[in-house]
This record gives sequence, structure tokens and C-alpha cells, in this order.
Amino acid sequence: MKVKEVADLTGISVRTLHHYDEIGLLVPDEVTESGYRIYSSENLETLQQILFFKELGFPLKKINEIISSPTFDRKEALELHRRMLLEKRKRLDQMIETVEKTIQHTKGEIEMSQKEKFKGFDFSHNPYEEEARKLYGDKAVDEANQKAAGMNQDMQERFNDLYRRLADVRHTAPDSKEAQEAIGEWYTLLNEFGSYSLDAFKGLGQLYIDDERFTKNIDKFGEGLAVFMRDAMAVYADTRKK
Repeated sequence: MKVKEVADLTGISVRTLHHYDEIGLLVPDEVTESGYRIYSSENLETLQQILFFKELGFPLKKINEIISSPTFDRKEALELHRRMLLEKRKRLDQMIETVEKTIQHTKGEIEMSQKEKFKGFDFSHNPYEEEARKLYGDKAVDEANQKAAGMNQDMQERFNDLYRRLADVRHTAPDSKEAQEAIGEWYTLLNEFGSYSLDAFKGLGQLYIDDERFTKNIDKFGEGLAVFMRDAMAVYADTRKK
């Protein structure tokens, strides 16, 4: 598959895939004479593992170390993923049951004890982290936790800086070079902390207008910025889907 096909399949930006290649995390099996990256089925399996570890909060450097290790067992990693998803589903089922009972309780149809009101909530331990420590060691998990702890402040600063840059170009046309370069950085930044397809990115831009809380927060950086971002995000998504 070519890089754009992989991007469309996974919702990861082409720029992110290029970055993975540059740092040696996900190197395509082939590069054509024209410079096109060609990804094999094995590459896609590796990408799945990368995304799995990103969900755990591991830094890219540590992910590279883990999946490149001769002792890495893909099946073992998938088994961990399965166990944790089953655990999560169990907790979600309990919480759904608690919500349903609470609705009945507010209607006066049943009585709930104080203990029942909090069934499904358990912050005393993190089984996901415990399993990860067993498989990948304390150092790897501690680094992931440390990264997550410092991420909020760094992330907010980066978002604010880009908001200000977008505000500076908000009076240009949404399809202008300046606008599209800035909104392209916005797309890349969002995909560092999540996974946005082009359609999701466009939908998020519309949400900036539909939800007044988003509009109010974004327009703090410049009046009309939310509308400008919505339009620029739509242009960016539509252009790259062609």
C-alpha cells in the first residue's frame, strides 16, 4: 500500500507516517524510484503494535526499543491488549448498570444504597499498568507515566501557540497557502495526541461552531477564529481526500 492508502486506512496523517519512517520506527519495505513509500502487510502489523503502545502512553522512543527487541512477542502483546479490553468492558458494563439503576432511583422506582451508587468505579489500582509492568518493566512504564504527567502543560502551551498563529492569519482566505500551512500543523498536532481521519478532522471543525463552548474558547485568541478554523479544516480535509 502507498503511504496515502495507509493514512486513509488508519486515520493517521501522511506527515506522521513520514515522521515514523524518519526516526526508524516504521520503515516501509520498499521505496520506488519515484520516491513513493510502499508498505507491506508486515509493516501494517507493526503499525498496529505502535498504535497499541501509544494507547498505553509509551513514548515513541520506548516503543521503538520494545518492538525492535529480539525478545518482543507480538502474540503476547496482543493477549495483553485482549485482557485489558475485557477488563474495561466488564467495568463499563458495571457502570452502565449503575447508571440505569440511578435513573430508576431518581424516578423513585427503586432505592439504592450508597455503595451501589459507586459500583464500577475503582481507582485503587490500574490493572492495565500492572500488566504492562510485568511485560515491559518498571522503567518503560515509569517513563510513559512521566511523559503523561508533563504532557498536559506542554500540550496546552503548544496548542495555545498554534491558536495564536492561526489567529494571525484568520483574515486570509481559508484556502490560502498561509492558512493551509497553519491548519496542516493543527492536524499534525491533534494526531500526536489522538487519531483523526480527514473526515473526523472536518467534523471537529464544524463542532467548533456548533458548540458555543468551543467557539467561546477559540475566539479568545481572536474574534472569528473558530469560523476561520472550521473553513480551513474543511478545505484541508477535502483537498487531501481527492
